[in-house]
Amino acid sequence: MSDIEIARKAKKENIKDIASKLNLKDEDLRPYGHHIAKIDINSINKLPNKNSKLILVTAITPTPAGEGKTTTSVGLSDGLCKIGKQSTVCLREPSLGPSFGMKGGAAGGGYAQVIPMEHINLHFTGDFHAITSANNLLASLIDNHIYWGNKLGIDSRRVSWKRCIDLNDRALREITANLGGISNGYPRLDGFNITVASEVMAIFCLASDLKDLERRLGNITIAYTRDKKPIFAKDLKAEGPMTVLLKQALMPNLVQTLENNPAIIHGGPFANIAHGCNSVIATKTSLKLSDYVVTEAGFGADLGAEKFLNIKCRMAGLAPDAVVLVATIRALKMHGGVSKENLKTENIEAVKSGISNLKKHIENIRKFKLPVVVAINHFIADTENEMLALKDECKKINVEAISCQHWSKGGEGTVELAKKVVEISNQEKSFEVLYEDKISLLDKIETIAKEIYDASEVIADNKIKEQLKQFEENGYGNFPICVAKTQYSFSTDPALKGAPSGHSIPIREVRLSSGAEFIVVVCGEIMTMPGLPSVPAANSIHLNDNGEIEGLF
Repeated sequence: MSDIEIARKAKKENIKDIASKLNLKDEDLRPYGHHIAKIDINSINKLPNKNSKLILVTAITPTPAGEGKTTTSVGLSDGLCKIGKQSTVCLREPSLGPSFGMKGGAAGGGYAQVIPMEHINLHFTGDFHAITSANNLLASLIDNHIYWGNKLGIDSRRVSWKRCIDLNDRALREITANLGGISNGYPRLDGFNITVASEVMAIFCLASDLKDLERRLGNITIAYTRDKKPIFAKDLKAEGPMTVLLKQALMPNLVQTLENNPAIIHGGPFANIAHGCNSVIATKTSLKLSDYVVTEAGFGADLGAEKFLNIKCRMAGLAPDAVVLVATIRALKMHGGVSKENLKTENIEAVKSGISNLKKHIENIRKFKLPVVVAINHFIADTENEMLALKDECKKINVEAISCQHWSKGGEGTVELAKKVVEISNQEKSFEVLYEDKISLLDKIETIAKEIYDASEVIADNKIKEQLKQFEENGYGNFPICVAKTQYSFSTDPALKGAPSGHSIPIREVRLSSGAEFIVVVCGEIMTMPGLPSVPAANSIHLNDNGEIEGLF
């Protein structure tokens, strides 16, 4: 059966019954039908803190063969419940861009899914629409202010705030706004980001509460004057109405797994162009409600995990207790040079060659002083010899690799992994971030490039260096770094598989996210508004004769 067929046949429990497993009462919920609810912010604030374990799920560098972080996260949480632990899986919300583009949905797969799958992968509770509206409200207030006399002296050539939409649309990357004559405003260059790359999304996911959300929104840098003085959203009094639009959205969403265990899904910044983690509020809420919280960070560990640890944990005061690194035999063979068409053929040498990518990610995680276990997401074509080769290579670096069959067996397929996670999460650890706040912004960038990407140098022209110095002079020198680059390689060249070293990291531009409180460093050819592939997933999505959705995966 397909993922959507499995999800459709699931026996869902009423969301109130799922909430009761977390000791939440009816008055703590804001139901969206029978199987989805938001958890009331006021109820969250009253919850006491627990000595809970936070488990981060990350992965090797993505390939077209698939890795399965979300599937593994759901399966592991179900596995922890199978062995008698109270666990909640805490995930990002899917974006419509990938759902109708190339990647598909993000609700897991097989028998390790969160449900109702169709709702989660489409409009869900409208959080992304609220974020899009808040972003675009600010954009409209900027143009309106310029139209009505421009008292703040905004230089229309230096408006840095873009509009956004939660779809892949390359035609909107660069546009000209305000055409049509004097009554429509002063024409200027503009553009769109995808919603998950909006600074509003980043702020939404890093805010600790409504007051912090409003403060951060007010601190967004929207434009500059002719003498390069920054203009903030609060100068337009935009933070109030933006917060109003986001008030309901800021409540975390409660759903369930196929095995009727709790799942909290909230926020969804991309990890290749944003910081790639679900909301701080969702993670902290889960930690108050469960003994174990399984969360994921987007794409490979060089992007999602690095940002989870250096940005989210730094800002929110979080510290993971263990890291699960997801790999597949198929993906390792691709990193070892095998084409997608030949993945079904046993190739032990390719597995051993591709393990260089896995080992580099393990090495990186250990730099944060965290215990790690490898979860081998099992595919039917994997051979025993390939599996043994992978496990033996992991033993050489003192890491256990565990075969997991959650896609076909659900929580039962991750029992061994769950037991290992419990074991290593109870070990003593001394988590530390990769770089200190006080070092220069360029030093932070070079630290990530050399320590995480194994690059030999960062290429930044004088204009980039001057911008970084200006950020520091304006009081933003303590901000962490959020790198935007391809997810398909440690380098900025998506064709370089395995574990390339000695390469250069070219910086195309740097952007100040003064509300989210980090510096975005755009490297290589990465775009903050993706385009659709030649054959988008949207081509296969339709309603059948029964009015049911087909083609969504």
